[in-house]
Order: sequence, then C-alpha cells, then structure tokens
Amino acid sequence: MGDELLNGRKQDAHLPAMIPRFSQRGLEIDWVNVVGDNPGLITRALEDSLGRGDIVFCFGGIGATPDDLTRQCAAAALRVDIELHPAAEQEIRAQLGDRLNANHLRMGEFPAGSRIIPNPINRIPGFSIRDHHFVPGFPRMAWPMVEWVLDHDYASLQAPGQQVTQTLVLTDTSEGPLIPLMEQLLAEFVHLRLACLPHAEGRQEVELSLRGRPEEVVAGMDRLRELLNQREK
Repeated sequence: MGDELLNGRKQDAHLPAMIPRFSQRGLEIDWVNVVGDNPGLITRALEDSLGRGDIVFCFGGIGATPDDLTRQCAAAALRVDIELHPAAEQEIRAQLGDRLNANHLRMGEFPAGSRIIPNPINRIPGFSIRDHHFVPGFPRMAWPMVEWVLDHDYASLQAPGQQVTQTLVLTDTSEGPLIPLMEQLLAEFVHLRLACLPHAEGRQEVELSLRGRPEEVVAGMDRLRELLNQREK
C-alpha cells in the first residue's frame, strides 16, 4: 500500500507498532523505506537491501490483485522464478475449501526458494527468503507474523535489557552551545549513541539521550553531568 501512504489516503500504522516489539526483544530498527506501487522502484529497493545482506520486513503488496507487485518484484530482484509454494497451497486450500479459485492460489506464488510465514488469522501465508520477510499490509495479520519471524528466525539475536536509554532534559539552553560538550562525550564513549532533541515553540529546552549497554549509559550520563557542571563554572 505504498501509494496510499505517499498520497496521504492512509497513515502508516506498522512502524509505531514494530518499535516496541523490536525493543522488547533488544532489537533496533535501522531504517524505513516507503516505496510507491512502482515495480521498478520496488525491485531496485529490494536489490539494494539484498545486496547489503540486511534483515528486512516488507508490509503489503502480496495479495492477488493487479496492484500487488511485491512478490513479482522480489523474484525479479533475486533473479528467480515465481512458483506456487506447496505449503502455501496447502494452507490456502485448507482455508478456502470449495470457495477456492485460481486467483486465490496466486497468493501462494512466491520466489523460488522461499519459506512460508504462517498467518494465524486466515492461514494465507507470507514468505521469507534470504532474511527478507514479506507479510500482508493488514496490521491484524502482519504484526503477529512479524513476531513469529523474530522469535523463530532471530531468537539468537535477541538480547532484552542489553540496550537501554537515559534522557537528560536541559532548560534555558539551545543545542548550539552544547555541541563541543557532545563531541567530547562521544569521543570518550565511542560505543554510545547520542540523540539531541531541541524543543520548539519558544522554549529553550534540549533533551540529550544516551543509548547503549546499561553500564556504559550510566557512566556516560555521569560524565555528561560532570561536563555540564564544568561548563557552568
């Protein structure tokens, strides 16, 4: 549903839902890409992420209507054929029974070499191939399917509690005077990630957040307060 997001007909619900699901497992989202219903753009985006070896979750575009292009684009990016997956066919037939038609079976056609992602709602599966995971655009289906993939394929990467965030709110200041202090802090704590968020609407207020391993964040916050005290003297 890339076009619907880009033209404003719909608002993305997936990212706000995914952030806590990843965070609960000690995982982070590094990037998000919204691509319209353009097969060339979708194929190139998948070629790029496949080339980098990223772990990717794609939402939508795996139905049977002519505007559902993601399955075909994934196959083009992988340089493989589309084929009816036997396990997907079995699931679709079991779900639809006598109502089954050829269009329904299209939803089980995936790039050759794919694995299915079980759909707990209507049994029409998604698919995975080379750390790329394709789920429907419907949140009620997509979100538990993503959770299944995270816990089934990436349990070894999960590390709840290994990354924490602490935030310090500074008043009566702006980000400009804090830049040398932030640069010094990051030079001393190279494994920490720093985020600076100035407030708008006339308030001189800045949030400084540090993210990393718990012990490093605690030490980094102590050092940050020390540098702030030195600045005020």
